[in-house]
Amino acid sequence: MAEPASSITVHHHFDAVQKVVWDAWTDPAVVRRWWGSDPDGVVTSAALDVRPGGRFAISFQDSSGDLHTCTGEYLRIEAMTELDFTWSWLSETNAPSRVSVFFTADDTGTRMRFVHGELRGGSDHDYEQGWQRTFAKLDRVLAG
Repeated sequence: MAEPASSITVHHHFDAVQKVVWDAWTDPAVVRRWWGSDPDGVVTSAALDVRPGGRFAISFQDSSGDLHTCTGEYLRIEAMTELDFTWSWLSETNAPSRVSVFFTADDTGTRMRFVHGELRGGSDHDYEQGWQRTFAKLDRVLAG
């Protein structure tokens, strides 16, 4: 019997306007500044074709020297408000999972609802902790 899919949801507030947060997710030059859960890690490459059917591949090296590459396909794009894409690690054979990110402007910045779903099988990555560390890293980048 197949293992049931699970998901994580993270709600996060960024002290930046919606356009700046959107660009952080869709502009490879900005993605290179924050992607990856290790606060001392560095992005080594980021290729994003942000359109339905477009693909992305982002590689980053953590502080221990390990290289990680995530890939996926964009399924749905609603400019400034929604990104929906598949997610896979090159180093793992699990079926792709799915990430949906929703952005809403408010009086003090941008609210984000992040859902990483269709998680099946064992992954070496702790997604909930990893994404929270990644968003903290993005906070620091947006603060300038």
